[in-house]
Amino acid sequence: MEERRIDMRKPEQADPAESVRCAQLCFRINRTMPFTEEYDALVRELFKGNIGEGSRVMPPVNVVRGNSVRIGRNVVVMNNSLFMAAGGITIDDDVMVAANAQLISNNHDLYDHAVLTCKPVHLKRNCWIGAGATILPGVTVGENAVVAAGAVVSKDVEDNTVVVGIPARLIRRL
Repeated sequence: MEERRIDMRKPEQADPAESVRCAQLCFRINRTMPFTEEYDALVRELFKGNIGEGSRVMPPVNVVRGNSVRIGRNVVVMNNSLFMAAGGITIDDDVMVAANAQLISNNHDLYDHAVLTCKPVHLKRNCWIGAGATILPGVTVGENAVVAAGAVVSKDVEDNTVVVGIPARLIRRL
C-alpha cells in the first residue's frame, strides 16, 4: 500500500478550509439533539453525503477531513469516536464501532513533523471494533472480524478472526 504525504505548510495540500468545516460541524453535531432531522442533516454534511441508509454516528464525535470518509449502510459508530481521515477511511455495511474507538489514517513524519504520512483504513463488512480500540494507518479489518476493546491494531486483521492486545494479535478464528 502506497503512502501519501501531505505537507501541512502548503495550503493546497493542508486544505485548511476542510479542517475548519469539520471542526465547526463537529462542534454543532456535539451540541445537537441526536435522532432528530437537524442532527442527521449535520452528520450527512460532515461526511459530504457519504453515509449509507440506516447508519448512525453518536455524539460526541471528532472528525478531521470528513470529506475522506465513506460509511456504508447500517453502520453504528458509538460515542466519543475519533476519525483522523487524511489517508481515507472506508467503513463497509453492517459495521459496529464501539465507544472511544479511534480510526487513524495519518501520522506525522518522524523527521519533519509538518508532513503527514497517510495510508487508508478499511473496515470490511460486519466487523466489530471494540470500545477504546485504535486502528492505525494502512490497516484493513476483515469481514466478520472482531477487534477487542483496547486493542491497538497496526497490521491487517484477517476475515473471521478475533484480535486482542497491544499490539493486536490473533487469538481465535470464527
